[in-house]
Amino acid sequence: AIAVAILLIGRGDYRVTADAALEGMVQQAIIAPIDGYIKDANFRAGDIVDEGDVLCILDDKDLRLERTRWYSEQQKIAKAYRSALGQQDRTEVMILKAKLEQATAQLELSEKQLARASIAAPLSGVVVSGDLSQSLGAPVERGDVLFEVAPLNSYRVTLKVDERDIGQLAEQQTGLLTLTGFPSMRFSFIVTRITPVSTAEEGRNFFIVEANLDQPQPLLRPGLQGIAKIDIGERRLGWILTHRLIDWLRLWLWT
Repeated sequence: AIAVAILLIGRGDYRVTADAALEGMVQQAIIAPIDGYIKDANFRAGDIVDEGDVLCILDDKDLRLERTRWYSEQQKIAKAYRSALGQQDRTEVMILKAKLEQATAQLELSEKQLARASIAAPLSGVVVSGDLSQSLGAPVERGDVLFEVAPLNSYRVTLKVDERDIGQLAEQQTGLLTLTGFPSMRFSFIVTRITPVSTAEEGRNFFIVEANLDQPQPLLRPGLQGIAKIDIGERRLGWILTHRLIDWLRLWLWT
């Protein structure tokens, strides 16, 4: 009787448990600016980089030859252009002027492409994905994603909340996160967004919930996983222990 009374009258903190993963607030994709071949790769996933560090270098032999060709072409046309000016041949001057402008534009394009052969980090952070150290000499096409870099000072937590618990959640709720890599530490967070789209995984439906850490720590890294508990509020102990079973029975009876 005392036990039943405690379950009916006693109250406790109710929390929703969900799998969680740590992600960078922003992930900057570094793409190949030109077609080429991997010549050198200085960093790979997991490395810490500073803004401006050269992540990889593309082979620039063809680009150097292209620049030399257009430089020679520009000089040849410029010489002919000066000769036409001296002879006051207006028709030839107009033709050579157009060719000189084209050669100059092509030379500038070659120089810009040559400068892009060295791919640098756009921000300081950690390399989330990308390892070209085993792909030296491999071809890449313009637009291919080579690396992804995430800053170390801003994170977000993504939680996979079961569809049976999503009705209990609301923005601005708080909770605690425990990561597999740091089981003795607790990180507080606040819910910022509840996505309205479900995701099927392992025979169950989940909703992705996003949250921000209150105080990010330097030891954290994007990709860490763990368990999060979201504080819902006080509930009767009996309800906390039996609400899942009661909900299942209601659905079964309705079916």
